Amino acid sequence: MNYGLIKNILDLVQEFEIETNNNNHFETTVEGFKNWISTNNNTIVNEPNWEGKENGRSAESVINTLIVHMNRYAKSYSKSAIVGSDFSTQEDFIYLINLKAFGEMSKMDLIKKNVHEKPVGMQIINRLINQGWIEQRNSKTDKRSKVISISETGLQALGNQMDKIRQATSIVTGNLSQKEKMELIRLLNKLDDFHQPIYDRNIDTEDLLREALKNIKR
Repeated sequence: MNYGLIKNILDLVQEFEIETNNNNHFETTVEGFKNWISTNNNTIVNEPNWEGKENGRSAESVINTLIVHMNRYAKSYSKSAIVGSDFSTQEDFIYLINLKAFGEMSKMDLIKKNVHEKPVGMQIINRLINQGWIEQRNSKTDKRSKVISISETGLQALGNQMDKIRQATSIVTGNLSQKEKMELIRLLNKLDDFHQPIYDRNIDTEDLLREALKNIKR
């Protein structure tokens, strides 16, 4: 009997269980395990080169830098999309899009959905209220709190700019193929599944790094 092969299979099963415990992209079934194996095999590629690699620059450093760059590229396209409109920032129309898509919600729920700190989020919401693009009313479930929703004026402002916003959104994915877009979505969802629970804990800044590192499985 090939005990080495059995051990390798068990190691794979253990890795599969750890990953499925962290997210729900694969069912914990034989079929789910086969899909996981297939996905991992399909994503194995030769290790790419990157600037500074020969000097010991890590893959994590490159990923962090590229994510920052992509955010800046996306913001520059968004800024171009709202030139000549009443929108001040990219966040203005993203907040409105979320309210249109998900319906009324509390201010804090909207702020958390956009992964903003409370002062920044409140500043955006107040700006949208002053523009008449957001309406607020007393919550039906909790009279002490208010809920907000997109107004007709907000829908009109969003509608007037949506063609350019869609163009800005489309160009961010550049020359990726459909298959590459789907793989990127899978990887970004995996990262989001890791970071969202940490963000939801509202950990103090001085403790955040230490607590987040506890979630890294070595």
